[in-house]
Amino acid sequence: MQILYEDNHIIAVNKTCNEIVQGDKTGDTPLSEMVKAYIKEKYSKPGEVFLGVTHRLDRPTSGVVLFARTSKALTRLNEMFRSHTSIRKTYWAIVQGAPREPQARLVNYLKKNEAQNKAYIVSSEKAKGDNEAKEAVLSYRVLTRGEHYSLLEIQLETGRHHQIRCQLAAIGCPVKGDLKYGARRSNPDGGICLHARAIEFEHPVSHQHICLTAPVPDSPLWHQLS
Repeated sequence: MQILYEDNHIIAVNKTCNEIVQGDKTGDTPLSEMVKAYIKEKYSKPGEVFLGVTHRLDRPTSGVVLFARTSKALTRLNEMFRSHTSIRKTYWAIVQGAPREPQARLVNYLKKNEAQNKAYIVSSEKAKGDNEAKEAVLSYRVLTRGEHYSLLEIQLETGRHHQIRCQLAAIGCPVKGDLKYGARRSNPDGGICLHARAIEFEHPVSHQHICLTAPVPDSPLWHQLS
């Protein structure tokens, strides 16, 4: 487990594509419990360790995950993530091919299919009469173009289910390894090439500006394109 930052109120970890942030039906040990165990051992804490989950990453996604170590930090971070204020997340994605435009702002309406655990784009006309269809907005720019793949940097303006994966697939550039959204083949590690590269935010207690960057996964293609 790679710790990117820690103090008395927050702790940030570089998640791998095989880890889950919170417990689910698989029964696998979640990252939140690993971090609790780390804190308990490092600081010799008796009893239960408090740790608040402030946001999540899909299991096959890697990158920075921020946890709260106090209830005060959790309340303030939850509000920052909810309102998209004083916080900025940057993603990197390796996608098949290359987008037609080197940079663009994508605006779509997404609807989640619970049974399939998948998001679908619906037209703006259909979205008007569907309360479950939500506007999804992101901006991307191409950082590197390879022979078969490109590296994109993505900024989210909204936080919809599978938003990056769905919107990039819709422009003909599915994330490498993402079979659910049209990738040609899976990755050997079972993950997808979507990485929460950085997070910038106002510290919930000290109000200092914090900028954390997560190293990319250790694979030849990531190193080649980044």
